[in-house]
Amino acid sequence: MCNGKWLMVVVGLAGLLVMAPAARAQARPYIGYVYPAGGQQGTTFRIKLGGQNLDDLKGVIISGSGVTAKVVEYYRPIGPIEYSLLAEQLRELKRAKTQVASTMMTSGPAMTTSGEMMMSSAATAGTLAAVDATRSNLMARLEKRMTEYNLFPTSDALRSLAFIEVTIAPDAAPGERELRLVTPRGGASNPLAFHIGQVPEYSRKPMLTSPKQVLGKEELAKRKRPENEVEDRVTVPCTVNGQIASGETNRYRFEARKGQRLVITTLARQLIPYIADAVPGWFQPVLALYDANGRELAYDDDFRFKPDPVVMYQIPKDGEYVIAVYDAIYRGREDFVYRITIGETPFVTSIFPLGGRVGEPVSIKIKGWNLESAQLTPPPKDAAPGIQTLATTKDDFVSNRVPFMLDTLPECFENEPNNDIAHAQRVKLPIIINGHIDKADDWDVYEFSGNAGDTIIAEVYARRLDSPLDSMIKLTDAKGRLLAFSDDREDLGAGVNTHHADSYFMTKLPADGTYYVHIGDAARSGGEEYAYRLRISAPQSDFALRVVASSTSLRQKNSTSLSVYAVRKDGFTGPIKIGLKEPPAGFTAYPVTLSGTQNIARIAFKADVAIPDPVNLTVEGRATIDGKEIVREAVPAEDRMQAFLWRHLVPAQDLKILVYDPSYESPSKRVPRELTPELQAKAKAAADALKAKNQKFTKNQVAGRVRQLKLLFEEGLLTDDFYGEKVAECEAAQ
Repeated sequence: MCNGKWLMVVVGLAGLLVMAPAARAQARPYIGYVYPAGGQQGTTFRIKLGGQNLDDLKGVIISGSGVTAKVVEYYRPIGPIEYSLLAEQLRELKRAKTQVASTMMTSGPAMTTSGEMMMSSAATAGTLAAVDATRSNLMARLEKRMTEYNLFPTSDALRSLAFIEVTIAPDAAPGERELRLVTPRGGASNPLAFHIGQVPEYSRKPMLTSPKQVLGKEELAKRKRPENEVEDRVTVPCTVNGQIASGETNRYRFEARKGQRLVITTLARQLIPYIADAVPGWFQPVLALYDANGRELAYDDDFRFKPDPVVMYQIPKDGEYVIAVYDAIYRGREDFVYRITIGETPFVTSIFPLGGRVGEPVSIKIKGWNLESAQLTPPPKDAAPGIQTLATTKDDFVSNRVPFMLDTLPECFENEPNNDIAHAQRVKLPIIINGHIDKADDWDVYEFSGNAGDTIIAEVYARRLDSPLDSMIKLTDAKGRLLAFSDDREDLGAGVNTHHADSYFMTKLPADGTYYVHIGDAARSGGEEYAYRLRISAPQSDFALRVVASSTSLRQKNSTSLSVYAVRKDGFTGPIKIGLKEPPAGFTAYPVTLSGTQNIARIAFKADVAIPDPVNLTVEGRATIDGKEIVREAVPAEDRMQAFLWRHLVPAQDLKILVYDPSYESPSKRVPRELTPELQAKAKAAADALKAKNQKFTKNQVAGRVRQLKLLFEEGLLTDDFYGEKVAECEAAQ
C-alpha cells in the first residue's frame, strides 16, 4: 500500500457522509440544563450544559452587559463502537507511557515509533518528557470523555454536553439573564435562566449523565456519591449550587449567630420551568433547617403558590445549623438544578398596591425580611402600561424582584368596611380598585350605577402579580340576584403560571340601576398579602401577541415562518396585521392578517444575505381600535409542555434569527500525517487477520467506521498514528 492511500479513503468514504448535512438545515439546538446556573460578580468559572442538536457548537450568548462566555469543549453523543475505539487508544497510550518511562530510566539508546535511533542525552530526555506530557494530557482527556459516556441516559434531550467558561465583571448588574448556545446552521438555542449573584458561591461537582431507570431495578440508577460529599460546610452569606439525583438529599452545614434573621431562598423551577419527560414537569425542591443535634427547626416545600421554597428563620442561639434540600417525591437527575442563597439578605414578601396609574407618583408599602432602611426603586416616569418588576436595595444588596402593574384608568383604594351590599363602597366607572382580602371568609363589595345594555368588564389581577389570592368575583343587582360569576380564567400570556387563578367576566346590564361587584378568595383564605387590582369598566379593546419559538434559522435566499398567537382582550374581534418591525437589510417579510375569528397565524419571511451570528428580530401587530391604530410588539416565547398534556408559552427576552450560507461546511480541525511503513504493515496484518476469520465488511460498514474515526480524530481524541492505522485497517478489510 503506498503512502497517502489511506488519506484518499478518508476523503472518499467519510467525505460522502460529511457533505450531506451541509445541504440541509441543522435541527434547532436545545439546552435542557445549565450547571451551575449562575455565579458571583467578579469571578471566572466553568459551567456544564446538557442538551441536544449541539453539533459544531460555535458560541454562547448571555443577555445583558458585563458577562462574557466561550466554549471550552463539546461532547457529542457517542455509541459503544466509538467508546471501544477510545478505550483501545487509551490502552495504547498507557503502554507507550510505560515504555517511555522505562527508556528514560536507562542510559542506553531508545527507538522512536518511526524506527530511528534516539541517543540518550539531556536533549533527548527533554524531548521524551515533552512527548510524555502530551500523552498524559490526551490520556486525561480520554478518561474524562469516557467517564461522561452513558449509552442509555434518562433523557436523550440531555445527551450532548457542552463546557463553557464564563467571566462576570465586578459591576455586572445582579439578577436573571438568559443563556443560549449557537450552532452554525441551527442558530440560537432556547434560552435558560442564568443568574448573577452578589455573595460568594459554592458549587458541587457536576453530575454525570443519569442512567435510565429500569422498572423493578430503580436502585441501580441511584447516584453513587461518596459519603464525604453528602454534606458540605459553607460560610454564610453564600449561594450553593447543586444537582439532585434520584433519592438524594444534599446538606450544607454553617455557623450562625443568635438573632440573625436568615433568609434561605431557592431557585429551581425558576431556572428550568419545564423539565423534559418529567411529571409533574419540574423539580419540586424541599428545604428543611436543622440544628446541630438534628432537630428540625423549619420546613418549606413551596412559597405560597410557587414550587420554589423559602425559609425565613431567626436564629435562637449561636451554633451550627444544617440546611437540607431534596425533591418532594425523591426524583432526580442532572437537570434537577438548584441555587440556594443563605444570608441576612433583603427579601420582599409582598407590596401594596400591586400597581398604579401611568405617569402618576405612587407610594408603595413593602413587607418582608431584612428591609430596614431598604429603598424600593419605583418604575421610571416614562414607563409604559404593563407589568414592570421592582426590587429593593439595602447596603448595595438587591432583593428579589416583584411585579408591579401600570395602567391608564383612574385608580382608587378599598375602604373598609365594605363586606356586604349594605356597606358597599361606591365607585365611579371606569375604575381600578386596589384592595386586600384582609381575613378568612372576607368579601369586598363595590357599588356602581349602570344603564340597560351597558357592557361591563370585571377583571382581577392578583395571581399574575404574585398575590396568593385565588379570586372569585360575581355581579348582583340591587335585589341580590346573581347576574355573572367567574372563578378562574386562562390567560395565554401568563407564562409559567399553571393555575390561572385570576377572575374575569364580561356581561350586559339588563336595566338601569345599581349593581354590585363582589370579590373574595376561593379557598376562603385572607391576609395582608392577599392583595388585588380589580378593574370595573366598559370594554377596553386591545390585544397582545406571542411569537413562537424565540429563535430560528434559515438558509440564505430561503424562507421560514414562525407562529404568532393573539391574546384578544375584552372581546376585541378586529383584524390584526402581523409583520416585522424594521427588519435587518436583506430581509423580506410576508405579512399576514388575523381575522376577527383567528387567534393564531404563521408569519413568513425570507433572507437574501447570510448572517453568521444571530440577530434580533421584532414581530409586531397593527389593528385599528376606535379609529386609532394600535401597535403591539410580540413577546418571544417557548412552547413548553407540562406533564405530557398542558402547553404553556414561556416568555423570552429576544427573538434570535440566524441566516446561514448553504455552502458552509465545518472546517476540518485536524489533518492527519501519513503512516510510516511499519504502521501500514501493522494495519494490513490486522485486516488480514480479520479476513482469515472470514470477517468481511460492506462498503457502508467501512464508511460508517471511517466517519466515526474521523469525528474522534477531529475532536483530538485519537493520535495520528492510531487514526491512520485504523483507517488503513478499514480500507484493507473491505
